[in-house]
Amino acid sequence: MSELSWWILGACAVAFATKLSGYFVPRKVLDSALMTRVAATLTVALLASLVTMNAFTSGQELVIDARVGALAAACVALLFKAPFLVVVISGAAAAIVLRATGLAA
Repeated sequence: MSELSWWILGACAVAFATKLSGYFVPRKVLDSALMTRVAATLTVALLASLVTMNAFTSGQELVIDARVGALAAACVALLFKAPFLVVVISGAAAAIVLRATGLAA
């Protein structure tokens, strides 16, 4: 096997061991208010980083294109407490309009 295969197998073993160790954490620790707050914060932070990476990058480059306008339109819809489907449709519509008018690549 190649060196890369060993690294992949090692990463899989570490991921499995990490998941398995979660079963040994006492229920009292998992039900604490601190853990609930940490889990909620990590979820929001991960989602925010994924949205940022998908909106502002293309490969290894930073880009400003229709995705940024779509993200802005979706944020405005969220500010007005629109339902999720309306947020998605407004973002898609903004991207379509920006590309059709040539304002964004």
